[in-house]
Amino acid sequence: MKAAGWESPVTVAELVDAGPLAGATMYGTGENPVHQVRIVDELPVLSTVVPHTAVVLIGSAASGGWAVEMAMRRAWEQAAACVIAPASAVSAGSGELLAERLGVTLVFVEEDPLVTAVRVASAAARPEAARTQLVARCATRLAEAGLSARRVLGVLNAELPGTSVAFVDGYGRRLAGRVAPDRANLLAEVPVPGPELARTGLNRPAGRAELDSGGRAAILGTLVAAGSARSAGWPSVVATVLGLAVAPLTAWAATERLAAAQDFDLQAALGERLLAALDPAPPSTPESAASPAGEEPWARAVALGWPVQGPVTAFWIRQAEPATPTGEPSAGPEPDAGPQVRAVLAATVGEVPVLPRGRSWAGWSARPPADLAAALQRAVGSLPWPAAAGAGTQVTDPAALAESLPGARAAAFVAGPGTVARADRMGPAELLAALPAGVLSAPAEVVLGPLLAVDKDGTLVETVRAVLEEGGALKAAERLGVHRNTVTTRLDRVRAAGFDVDDPPTRLALLLATHLHKKSTM
Repeated sequence: MKAAGWESPVTVAELVDAGPLAGATMYGTGENPVHQVRIVDELPVLSTVVPHTAVVLIGSAASGGWAVEMAMRRAWEQAAACVIAPASAVSAGSGELLAERLGVTLVFVEEDPLVTAVRVASAAARPEAARTQLVARCATRLAEAGLSARRVLGVLNAELPGTSVAFVDGYGRRLAGRVAPDRANLLAEVPVPGPELARTGLNRPAGRAELDSGGRAAILGTLVAAGSARSAGWPSVVATVLGLAVAPLTAWAATERLAAAQDFDLQAALGERLLAALDPAPPSTPESAASPAGEEPWARAVALGWPVQGPVTAFWIRQAEPATPTGEPSAGPEPDAGPQVRAVLAATVGEVPVLPRGRSWAGWSARPPADLAAALQRAVGSLPWPAAAGAGTQVTDPAALAESLPGARAAAFVAGPGTVARADRMGPAELLAALPAGVLSAPAEVVLGPLLAVDKDGTLVETVRAVLEEGGALKAAERLGVHRNTVTTRLDRVRAAGFDVDDPPTRLALLLATHLHKKSTM
């Protein structure tokens, strides 16, 4: 069932922009509706013209500039919709002047005016059929455009002249098409679902912040069209044509995701370009970041389901070294393990960029730190070799990823094999826990040797660790459950063993050594 206005009379502008007068030259607003057509070969015939008639001049009525001017004056008196004349009847400059001075729309055509009259009469008599022809032509052109957002938007803007169409993401960033249209002249907007939402058969619109089960935006973006309403039915026509473009754009996104899944280097290169181009106000068409496929990187990132706006959290996955006395690395990932890591992350975290970093992999997700850490826990448990991961702090926009990635990396190196650490929860205890005990335990025992020689029951080592971790003798006494004087006496014995507990380098060495000693005796 057609929307309201679909059968409303066509206007002159609509006939010129997308109807039988396409390609003609129009002077004037073209806002008048056309109810019928009248062929005029002599000027006196104009006195019988009724309002809203498209007057087609032939013969003596189109014999020159004077005749056309007189016809336009008579047409204005009769409230005609427009005057259609052969292009040879008058020069373009004088035609524009006449249309402006008399307030009558003038249309110049190159083809035989009689042929034009028949075509305009058909459109005026059956406006619904004329608009249906436009929709059918757009459907054919869209099918020929292939799976490319740029080409799809090219068809829309070519077939809907006078209308500016853009494909924008949930935050208004232009992904393809013309500059984001002025919403003050909005004609229609149609959401474009992502492949997952489209596959479920759900036709409900989704908000920009709504995510699917994989942490991706439920919609790719929105087709937005703006311009002057050529007729009461024009917004409905535009909305119908935009609807035809939904399936090609969803299929384009699905194709991009399949290509990225099959070619790790391709998606990694796109991620690197995107990361390099991230800026609080990047250009809408960053030429330097153009991808091999010819689509703008932001558009391709949206097609892949990557977050390019809004809060994001960085992550880092690394091969975890085993805690063995020798410290020799276990069998780790192959040099080309990137596709395997990406597949695991796609199944656990969602579609996210995966960027190789030596024997580690980095990226970012729209998930908050807690959710991301839980998803990363599933990821490291699914990899065939020991791995650890870190989640950075959440930042307001991908442009601030430089603040989150270092924290994610640090957290990953704090995390032990099979675990995930969060940068926003990382403190001194977590940092000490990351020390490679298997490698450093022997040096720690050497450092503590003089103290262990006089510490028969372990109370001196325990006291030193408590004082250093608590920041003073009073809190250390509370932790140990002894009097402060007892702690002071024990510290005197520590000094007598050759340790200056007031010297910063000595305090640091003792803190690390006592921590490792505790791990080795547990």
